[in-house]
Amino acid sequence: MSKKDFKGGFGELLGGKPKETRGRPKTATKVITKTSQEGTKENETRATFIVNEQLLEKVKAVAYWERAQIKKVIGEALQDYVDKYESKNGEIKPTPKKK
Repeated sequence: MSKKDFKGGFGELLGGKPKETRGRPKTATKVITKTSQEGTKENETRATFIVNEQLLEKVKAVAYWERAQIKKVIGEALQDYVDKYESKNGEIKPTPKKK
């Protein structure tokens, strides 16, 4: 008796059609210019910051209670800060690039 390959999942076992694609779709349009962008969505990058432990715990709690991702809570907080800064000081100029 030969072994059956069950890679198609339970639906295929019962006679259903196998899915054509599996997993998260790949984004082919994003141009990666830094390694910190690998595995992220369009207009996103990975960053590392040192932060007060109690503040981080509060941010995580907000994300939990709001049923949101931590990156969304932090992104909204950063955007609020930048908006507040710009309303007081005007548009933020980009920093000069090093040669």
